[in-house]
Amino acid sequence: MTISDINIIKIGGNVIDDPDALRSFVRDFAALPGNKVLVHGGGKEATRLSAKLGIETQMIGGRRVTDRPTLDVVTMVYAGLINKRIVALLQAAGCNAAGLSGADGNAITATRRKAAPVDYGFVGDIDPADVNAAMIAEMVGKGIVPVFCAINHDGNGQLLNCNADSVASAVAVACARLTEASLTFCFEQPGVMRDINDPGSLIEHIDSASYQTLIASGAVKDGMIPKIENAFKAIDAGVKCVTIKSSAQLLADTGTRITK
Repeated sequence: MTISDINIIKIGGNVIDDPDALRSFVRDFAALPGNKVLVHGGGKEATRLSAKLGIETQMIGGRRVTDRPTLDVVTMVYAGLINKRIVALLQAAGCNAAGLSGADGNAITATRRKAAPVDYGFVGDIDPADVNAAMIAEMVGKGIVPVFCAINHDGNGQLLNCNADSVASAVAVACARLTEASLTFCFEQPGVMRDINDPGSLIEHIDSASYQTLIASGAVKDGMIPKIENAFKAIDAGVKCVTIKSSAQLLADTGTRITK
């Protein structure tokens, strides 16, 4: 099925952890015109449930180590509780949505990450070629909004926990091979900031030339560097543009727009 422009939007865990922020975001997402796909992270719900079940949460470099008991928990929480909570809120807002893991409809196949140099357990990486963009286009064309969590499968019966940013990027790149696609990352900040404590320091546009200047001056640093570099990778792979913005400003023409 052929579709027109599509926007892939990813929301982070901080939005999911705040019921009021999530409801507000869902209302705005439902009101967003055009074809769209939603990808969500997991928030802290899996950590809380793990503690209740006596399962230790292990983090390495800010990433969750997913052993078999943890995989069971994150699957229940990400693909179940959080995913269906979001879908229910979207239905209440008049947006016909369907919650999916990568295993549903063979939507997204992932490859288990190698154990060296760090063994993250049942964690997967995604190649955009392994995203079933045709199925996504068919759903969107029928007026159904796919809502993806970060649980995918390897095609051989094994579920894998993946990074939600990577899922969103891979979906956007795959869809860009069918139509014009944009990618939006929503989180708690207004966008890329020169000074995270100064709301007036938003950087409205970054291209490859200005990015090198921002890096050299130290205006862009730390965790924002890999986020922007991943944005450039998506653009190089055919995504029209990537926007980093506040979840509270989804419908506003604001945030940091990243282009070639």
